[in-house]
Parts: sequence; C-alpha cells; structure tokens
Amino acid sequence: MYIFETSQLLEQLEAILLESEEDGDMSVESVNEVFRIMHTIKGSSAMMTFNEISSVSHRIEDLFFYIREGGRERVDFRKVCDLVLLALDFVRAEVEKIEQDQEPDGDGSKILDEINRYIQEVKGEEREEKQEEEYHGYTAKVVFEAGCGMENIRAFTILGNIKSQCKQMYHEPDELLDNGEEASKEIAENGFMLHFTTSLKYERVKEIIEGSLFVEKLELECTDKDEVESKEEELTPRHNIKKDRPEEKPKEGKRSQSIINVNTDKLDKLLDLVGEIVITETMVIKNPDLLGQELENFQKAARQLKKLTDELQDVAMGLRMIPIGPTFQKMHRIVRDMSKKIGKEVELVIVGDETEVDKNVIDNLGDPLMHLIRNAMDHGIESADEREYLGKSKKGRIYLEAMNTGGDIIIKISDDGKGLDRDVLIEKAREKNLISKSNSEIGDKEAYSLILLPGFSTKEAVTEFSGRGVGMDVVRKNIEKIGGSIGIDSAKGKGTSLTIKIPLTLAIIDGMQVCTGNSMYTIPISAIKESFRPVKKDVVKDTDGNEMIMIRGSCHPVIRLHEHFSLNPTTENLTEGIIVVVEGGEKTACLFVDELIGEQQVVIKPLPNYLNKYRLKEYGIGGCNILGDGKISLIINVEDLISMNV
Repeated sequence: MYIFETSQLLEQLEAILLESEEDGDMSVESVNEVFRIMHTIKGSSAMMTFNEISSVSHRIEDLFFYIREGGRERVDFRKVCDLVLLALDFVRAEVEKIEQDQEPDGDGSKILDEINRYIQEVKGEEREEKQEEEYHGYTAKVVFEAGCGMENIRAFTILGNIKSQCKQMYHEPDELLDNGEEASKEIAENGFMLHFTTSLKYERVKEIIEGSLFVEKLELECTDKDEVESKEEELTPRHNIKKDRPEEKPKEGKRSQSIINVNTDKLDKLLDLVGEIVITETMVIKNPDLLGQELENFQKAARQLKKLTDELQDVAMGLRMIPIGPTFQKMHRIVRDMSKKIGKEVELVIVGDETEVDKNVIDNLGDPLMHLIRNAMDHGIESADEREYLGKSKKGRIYLEAMNTGGDIIIKISDDGKGLDRDVLIEKAREKNLISKSNSEIGDKEAYSLILLPGFSTKEAVTEFSGRGVGMDVVRKNIEKIGGSIGIDSAKGKGTSLTIKIPLTLAIIDGMQVCTGNSMYTIPISAIKESFRPVKKDVVKDTDGNEMIMIRGSCHPVIRLHEHFSLNPTTENLTEGIIVVVEGGEKTACLFVDELIGEQQVVIKPLPNYLNKYRLKEYGIGGCNILGDGKISLIINVEDLISMNV
C-alpha cells in the first residue's frame, strides 16, 4: 500500500511541477497541493522508518511552508521546480528499491544541502547564522484516537516529523520500539509527552504535530528552553503526568467507498476464468452431438447463456481498462529534461489521453513511447537557430495522440522537424549491409522502415540519447510483443509521423473461423476488410507469374493458405474457394481458403514453449484457441503472414 500510494502521489506531484515550470509560476492551489503531497509522503515514510525519504520530503515541505506563509514573491518557481524534481527522482528511485525488496539505502544529503542552500538564499540569510537562531522550549501532550492501535509507531512518526528541526528533545515513554506493547499501552492511557527546543514558531510546531495521523488532541505549551536542556537525559516522573483520558468523540457512520484498489493478479485470474467460460460455452453450444437436432428450448437457453457470457466478458475486460493519460503525461518529463540537456525548445502536445486500454498493453507501452519521443527530439526537431533560419517557430512541437478504432487503439507520434531523407537512409543501410536492393526498387515507406532494423543509426557519434542503433529495433520488438505494429510516414523538411496500432486487449478477440483442407484457422476480424468468391476475369498474373486479384481497379497479391502451411485443400481453383481480403501494417493481401465457417469470439492461448524453437511466429501464427469440439485452431498473425509471402 505504501508503494502504491507513494507512486500515485509522485505522479500527481510531477504533473503539477511540469505545468508550473512551463508557466513560470505556481498557483496557491498548487502550492498547497505540493505541501500536502510532501507532508503525506513524509509521514508515511517516517512510519515505515524510511528515514532518508522522510528527511528529503520534510525539507521540501518546509520550503513550501515558507512559500505558503508569504515567501512567494522571493522565490524563483523554475528553480523551485528543479529542486523538487531532483527530490522526486530520489524518492522514486528509493521506492523502486523497496518494490524490488531492496534496502532504500540512497544518500539524500546532497539534495538536502541544495534545498537548505536555496532556503537560506531566499531568506537572505547566511548559513552560519543558523547557529544564532532563537530557540524556544515546548512541552507537548499528544492524545491519539481511541482504538487506533500502534500508538508507539504513531508517536515515533511524530518524532520523525519534528526531530530534524529540534536542538534538544526527550519524550515519555522513552522506549517506543523496543517495548512496543508497553509503550502503546502507556501512550493510550497517559498520552505521548514530548519536550524539545526548536527555532520553529508555535503555529508551525502545532501544525506539524496535528498533521500526523490519528491525533485527536494536542496540548502544546511554551516552556523554559533551559529547563528542557537540563532535563534532556532525565525523564519527568510518570506520576506528574495527568491521567485523565479525553472524552471520546462519537464516531460518525462511515460512508461506503465508491472506489477500491484491487490487485492486478486477481483481475488476471478473473479474466482467465471468463476466458474458460467462453471456451466452455462454445463447447456446449457447438457440441457435435447436437448436430441435426431440433432443440428449441435448448436454443433459447443457449442464446440467454451467450448474452450473459458476453455481458460478463465486457465487465471483466472493462475492469482492466485504464486511461492512457498517465503514461502520456510521463512523456512531459522526458521532453522537459531533454530540452535542457540538448538545448532545444520543444513543446509536447497531447491529444486523446482519456482513451482506455488494457493494463497489460499500458505496462508494455511506456518504454517504446519514451524511445520514440527521445528520437523525435534528438533526430527530428532542429535547433532553435536552424528552425528560425528555415522560417519555422523557434519552439518545435511533438504531438502524441491516441484514438480508439473498433478493436484497436491507434497511437501517433509526430513532429514538425526536418523529416526523413530516404536517400540518406538507404545509403546508411547499404553501408551496414542491411539491404541489397537498388534505390529504384525501394519505396518511400520501405525506406522509412529501415530505421526499425537492428544496428541502424544515422548518428555519426554515440550520445547519451542515441547513436547505438538499438532503440528503434527495441521499440518494434516491444510493440510486436503486445500484438501491435508500427508504420512510418515522413515529409522532408516538414516532419515525421509514426503510427502504432495495438489491440485494445490481449485476451479475447472477435475472429473469423476459416477452413483449409482438414485444418481450421482463425483470422482476427479487425484485420479483415472483406470476403468474396472471385470470378475468373478478376484473376490475373503479374510479370513474375504471381497471382493477383483485381478489386475495384486495384491489384492485390494472392496467398494460398494451403501452400503456405503445406496442406491438401478441397479445391485449388480460386473461383471455387473463398478470398478473404486482409490488411496487415501497410500492406493488403488476399487469402485463399476453402470456406468460411463463421464469426466467433475466441480466447487467445499462447503456443506451448517447446514450439518456440520452430519460430512459428515468423510463419504467421500468433497463438491458438480451443474450438467447440475441443480441437485446436491456430490464430493467424496477418502482418507476419503478408510479410513472409509478399
């Protein structure tokens, strides 16, 4: 829970900072929100004894307390955003260590020094004057809510929140962690007594303590600081502590929650069960024993079962759908950091961030998007001087768009930079022995796709961001891993556009069952444009003897499925079979099959691991599903099938 909540807070914080940095100012609401976020992270980290995270968060909280209490006019918010982003990166790195069961052993002292230096700078004070600050003595009695539990840990959290601001301190009970049960019992009966000296004002001390969790009552008094110093190592006798317990407040009835957090493993299990129900439903309704029988009541019940199964599937899949917005928003940070490092002015424009996608897709999308954004900044966008010379605005633009098209999500990353030069790309590929075709044989789209080849790069020197020739190859592989494809278009001097097409979900798809010989195959409905039985006059051959079919004035290549998979078909005559026109990536082809069986929802099952050595994916097989009679149907990956045959 700590990891989840802290990660969410860091995302909120980053969004506020990037927006404020761009504006060069921070609204009162944003200042209060940052203060609240850092206060929450500080408190929860102190409770978990992650002291470095708590210390850094606490100091950022102090900085925003100063801003909130009237220091707005004296701070440079761009500098403040730099400092807080530095702290945010530190906290995020520590949280990642915790998530991986490692010790959060990072050293936050350098960040603390930076923050302290800036606080002293805006206050107009020298760091040496810190020793001459006026200290005040305080005695605090903290009473926690009755029945809250773990009173010793809550008292320890208060210590963590205020200790770094104190010169002297002692508390009762003196042992909070070693004798946890006894300390909790004593605190519940008598309250937690805290004696300390600090330079903080009364109001600030009160705010820090009352801001801790489950504090019901605070009695805070100013005392003689000399008395605190002299008794620092002596605890006040317990009989002097008032034992009157505060009157318990009646608890109000809790409102029912409308949102709950659910472990993704449970959602995966639910979707797996729904998939099995879909398979079982098909096995019942399509049972061979029912062929030729007139069972009216059974058919009515089967239709109702299918209706309920479809609703259950929609609900289960909807639970896994989350907005792509948070993933898109993270790209603002990439653009911001790179702009500073490479000295380019770039604006990121996001469109369609409310589009919802399966969580598994989202989890695999972050790295490819990061590579593409960095590539656009490093390779695509020109420097400010160059853009001004070309008559463009000094600030370049990168567009990140998402849209839903039926069963797929389309993501576009485009820029208004210099675009791709096909001749340069072809020459570079030829230098690295990546192609053997002549320039005239290579189309524009094929030339642009060369940047996706492993080892390809147009950079002469390796930099922090590019030049190794691995980035775009990794992007392609990661996108293909989630069943997607990537296409590239460009105009020299105007910019480049990359289009990613990804299925909304990876579990259940609508498929068309086709038959070739004695084998059944499933083609994703999203890849099918149309199907028909061709007439003889539309069947032609090109100059190389390859079969083509004329469709409304355009010729498309024919792929005979029985030849591709070495099967014995029912017929080899194109006019006696069925043509299924499919589209994969940027190409269209005509699949020749014996017959269409019908449309059906199918649960995608991965191929067994022992088949991986046969590299079936390269032959256009993307998975399998179970038919109603218990047999297996292979699911065709249309893009790979076309690439291999056309």
